[in-house]
Amino acid sequence: MGIWRTGLKGNGPLNIVVIIADQLRADHLGFEQQVPVRTPNIDELAAGSVVMNSAFVANPVCMPNRATIMTGRWPSAHGLRTNGLPLDWHAETFVRSLRANGWRTSAVGKLHLQPMGWPFEEFQQEEIQEAMPALWAQAMSSFGDNFTSWEDYDRHANEVITLPPDYYGFDDVSLTVGHGDRISGNYLQWARDRGFDPITEAGVQASADVSTAWSQVYESAVPAHLHPTTYVTDEAISRLEQFAQRDEAFCLYVSFPDPHHPFAPPREYFHRHSPGEMPLPKTFFDEHVGSPDYVKTIIENRGFPNEDPTMTWAPTEQQFRHALAAELGSIEFLDDSVGRILGAIDSLGLTEDTIVIFTADHGDVFGDHGLMLKHFTHYRGVTRVPLILRVPGVAPTTRDELVSSADIAPTIVELANLPSLPAVQGRSLVPLLNEVSEWDRRGLVIEEDQPFGLDNLPGPVRMRTFVTHDLRLTEIVGHGISECFDLRADPSETVNLAGDPAAAAFVAQGREGLLREVLQLLDSSRIPFYAA
Repeated sequence: MGIWRTGLKGNGPLNIVVIIADQLRADHLGFEQQVPVRTPNIDELAAGSVVMNSAFVANPVCMPNRATIMTGRWPSAHGLRTNGLPLDWHAETFVRSLRANGWRTSAVGKLHLQPMGWPFEEFQQEEIQEAMPALWAQAMSSFGDNFTSWEDYDRHANEVITLPPDYYGFDDVSLTVGHGDRISGNYLQWARDRGFDPITEAGVQASADVSTAWSQVYESAVPAHLHPTTYVTDEAISRLEQFAQRDEAFCLYVSFPDPHHPFAPPREYFHRHSPGEMPLPKTFFDEHVGSPDYVKTIIENRGFPNEDPTMTWAPTEQQFRHALAAELGSIEFLDDSVGRILGAIDSLGLTEDTIVIFTADHGDVFGDHGLMLKHFTHYRGVTRVPLILRVPGVAPTTRDELVSSADIAPTIVELANLPSLPAVQGRSLVPLLNEVSEWDRRGLVIEEDQPFGLDNLPGPVRMRTFVTHDLRLTEIVGHGISECFDLRADPSETVNLAGDPAAAAFVAQGREGLLREVLQLLDSSRIPFYAA
């Protein structure tokens, strides 16, 4: 059934383990040596793998980029362009391709391919419908009023939900739904069976130590052995043990809901780092002379988080240091868990037959330029993610070529020796694994579409970024807002060259590249079936 390695050294059945962290910057891992975090297990994985040093998201938001990882298509093509939309139920995912060709497929943790809940109020629906009538009509025609998400937080909190078979290609799924420690999904019943109810006994209201700097930072009341991170790890290991007993290739998708905010690791991880010892990013006090007005407005309101806890804001030094200390604790909890999974792969005798891929759905600006979180900021901390591939028979190395989250699906499909996914837009990374030096990709597009906006940036907002090794150009359509940075001379992205007459040719180069790449990403998946 095509479950053999080809094009690489050796032969044998191919298993695939994909591990995804939520909202993890590439440089918040130990081997990058940028923050005082200890990640010996992920560091060891990287040391034995091909590390893509210039891996970027197709979209810096959870759901759109997760759908891109699954399909190999940019959000403008697969349709899940913003949080709160389900991925097309019939989407061609790499998991469906594997399943159709004999792989056992399983997922544990946060999928976020359908909404987690929190529907808009009626007035919000009216506002979005007025601002984006075409998108609203498309959403209602595709999913409609009768749509019920399989990943809805409240639904899982109130009943035991078993997801249908072939859930985007997965034979079985054990979900975590939500962020932090007050999580539902299948995890909720697992915790309740062990005598702990996260709905009533977790969250900021149950914490014995909440940061006075920012309420999104607190010590979790959930014991480590009952935490969602442990649930994901235990479920992953249980499936590995089951797969090891079968003579079948498998794909295991392991998705941790951390270190996404709220930053709420258990006690032993929450107190690992002292906020007072946390370093400030070198651009924390960026004066934003050439930044768009909406960014300047955020900076002017430093110290006051938005009512929407997901929205970009400007922390004080104290708020930042407390958040970083807690986040690094969450990352170290994640690392211990990854170590347990890798140890299980090894002890079960699966290492020589199993590819391991580690990545994240997106990053976090996390103090760079004095900002936190992700929306409406395409700084490198948000858009660059870890991408580590350990492939049996492939020598470890670091590659600097530009690669995208959209490349993960076609890479897995080629490693499995299967036909390419229909209308795939990403590129297989197998040539880079085979030490091919030529890689003719001249740049990458990063998309972001939001139905809402900010002060001085009314919604809807459509951002498009073009990034190369030399430059980063961002355009906000319809607002006359442009950013352009010379990454060779200004790797920290502090001097906006857009509008500088002396840099006109450089900016034009970026706009030409953006236009070229956007045109290449236009969806061409629909073809005529009549002559006229």
